[in-house]
Amino acid sequence: QVQLIESGGGSVQAGGSLRLSCVASGRIFSSKAMGWFRQAPGKEREFVAVSRSSGRTTSYADSVKGRFTISRDNPKNTVYLQMNSLKPEDTAVYYCAVARGPYADYDARAYDYWGQGTQVTVSS
Repeated sequence: QVQLIESGGGSVQAGGSLRLSCVASGRIFSSKAMGWFRQAPGKEREFVAVSRSSGRTTSYADSVKGRFTISRDNPKNTVYLQMNSLKPEDTAVYYCAVARGPYADYDARAYDYWGQGTQVTVSS
């Protein structure tokens, strides 16, 4: 059973930064793509970023491109989301997820395991 534990969420003013971390249990981490999604109140869960298993290829939602950076440390079974220039519209619960294979994109159906989520609140 894979478990994902997110941390690093909190409250910040617009323009500020936060760094989310997600630690995964199990030995499959390095062979799977890892993604971040978010869900704001009253909205559907949406894709934020994904890192392929090697970490060399990443993809971002247009809304966060240039502000967020996903990275991973495979020996530590950890994926990060560095969030800069935060905006009030970034307020949401952020989830990390493990994909079914080494490649994945924005489709949540490609992910098998999900963390419990961490709240990010950006005030104007």
